[in-house]
Amino acid sequence: MEKVDLKHKELVQKIEKGLDLTFKKLVKSKRQTGGSFVFSKNGVIKKIKAEDMED
Repeated sequence: MEKVDLKHKELVQKIEKGLDLTFKKLVKSKRQTGGSFVFSKNGVIKKIKAEDMED
């Protein structure tokens, strides 16, 4: 049982790392093209330029 939990945690960590790298690449690409992102939080929609995003 413990071995399964460890494998699950490792898989989750790998997925999170992959998502983080993918988002960084997306931000880089959007910066080069002058793009922006649209986020929604608690029903509030915000548009943010890629150049204003943190690394």
